[in-house]
Amino acid sequence: MIAHIEGKLVLKTPTYIVVDCSGVGYAIQISLHTYEKIKNEEHIRVLTHLSIKEDSHTLYGFADEDERLLFQLLISVNGVGTNTARMILSSLIPADIKSAISSGNWALLKTIKGIGPKTAQRIVIDLQDKIAKSDGAGGFSVSSVSKNINEEALAALMMLGFSKSEAEKGLIKIKQLNPDYTVEELVKNTLKIL
Repeated sequence: MIAHIEGKLVLKTPTYIVVDCSGVGYAIQISLHTYEKIKNEEHIRVLTHLSIKEDSHTLYGFADEDERLLFQLLISVNGVGTNTARMILSSLIPADIKSAISSGNWALLKTIKGIGPKTAQRIVIDLQDKIAKSDGAGGFSVSSVSKNINEEALAALMMLGFSKSEAEKGLIKIKQLNPDYTVEELVKNTLKIL
């Protein structure tokens, strides 16, 4: 995965930027939140998330780690894709999104274009336990051990040839049986039901 891109800011629009890194121009999709945080500096560093689909490889850029983690949590919700997550991050500031999720205020999420009541409720239900109340610095804590175990198990299943959605569905079923499985146990037990 490409963790960040650092180089000369060549183009800045509200939806994407182009960063020249050693002669290669990277088109990076951004939210309005990141757009506002990126100054018109000549040299910038943007944190990234690489989304690989059958027909495209797309880089999403973030001004800070807080927004990138929130984006990754949002796309982990069934029915929320990268464009929907970017729309959410463009409509509300990350602190408001985290607050809405942790307090169960799905009505606020429903006000975002493209988010219906079912999707808003699913976001709250799926992420409420992963997002702790904001601390004084405005950050949030993620259950990183659980997140890392899930990510490693998902990556292992995808390497074995399963699609992401297929592997995620299997992992969810197995995690319901025992949320304390190790990566190895998760993969083995998921393989039994796939």
